[in-house]
Amino acid sequence: MSRETTQWLNTQTLIGFTDKRGHAWHYRAEAQGDESNHYPGAVPVADVQRRLFHWDAMARPLLVTVPADIESADTVDGDGLPVRYVPVDGRKAITRSDTGAVLGLFADSYAIHQYREWLLETVATILDDSLSIGSAGLLKGGAVAWVSVEIPDTITTPEGIAFRPNLLACTSHDGTLATTFQRVVTNVVCDNTMSAALSEKGQRIKVKHSRHSKMRMGEARDALAIIHTMGEEFTQQVAELTRQEVSRKQWAKFVDAYAPLPEDTSKPSRTLTMATNKRDELNRLWNTDTRVAPWAGTAWGVVQAVNTYVHHSSIVRNTSRAERNMLRAVEGGADALDRETVEILGKVLATV
Repeated sequence: MSRETTQWLNTQTLIGFTDKRGHAWHYRAEAQGDESNHYPGAVPVADVQRRLFHWDAMARPLLVTVPADIESADTVDGDGLPVRYVPVDGRKAITRSDTGAVLGLFADSYAIHQYREWLLETVATILDDSLSIGSAGLLKGGAVAWVSVEIPDTITTPEGIAFRPNLLACTSHDGTLATTFQRVVTNVVCDNTMSAALSEKGQRIKVKHSRHSKMRMGEARDALAIIHTMGEEFTQQVAELTRQEVSRKQWAKFVDAYAPLPEDTSKPSRTLTMATNKRDELNRLWNTDTRVAPWAGTAWGVVQAVNTYVHHSSIVRNTSRAERNMLRAVEGGADALDRETVEILGKVLATV
């Protein structure tokens, strides 16, 4: 992880309830600056406003340069030749009001969803003694943002799984996300984001960045309210998965299905090396890692092994692991990952 990325994650993300779940795994004390981004309790709404959402996304005209004579030129290009600016009809750029950084290019119909209004003000209307901001942050230079609403206390299942149910409110200024409210769970022991409902879909409310988009505040409040029921639902889900036995033979077949070797293993290749390393790490987690091994021999152990592998061991390209993990959470990757694991395991158990 680069120094710049570490600095960003430790100043542009705010992590609450560290007395309950400890520091985020990307935490670096030396990167905190003058004000820590970790809070022993809830993250104050005012701090999210002051430290993260103090700027606006602004629509600016999109211009291109074309050759011009000296009299009509606005500037010169890289070769020193005169050019003038011409607006691009029907297109605009979205920029940060504080730095001027360009976050995205869009058609005129694209509607900006300001972070303060669509994320912070939305969740602030329903916060009380039982719901608080657990985390908030900016990613991709401010092009993506999230606010997480959580209950204050960590829940521990009879099987020893400590987790925190939360609802992510997220949106973007680069076109990658509609404004979305979705249910997820944080697995405290490994700081992993997991699906709150492995067998269900439709756990999200989305509002597109269209000219006629509206807040749909009533739906957002309903989504936030279900946090109170998520604990019971996830606890039941864990119990069902821990009761489902997975033999060593079934685990081996699962690894074959999830991380298949290439047909020709007689010759060294990049594909063979990557598959072998993936399989070795999954088996290490299953057999010896304290985040997984206590539940080896169960379906929960399988879900935990794959989720932990993807969060902490899989190859990451063109970004930091911490940013990739958070982007997966806000983009719905946690649901897709855990659901795929359950589906593959179901097929294996049905045949072995």
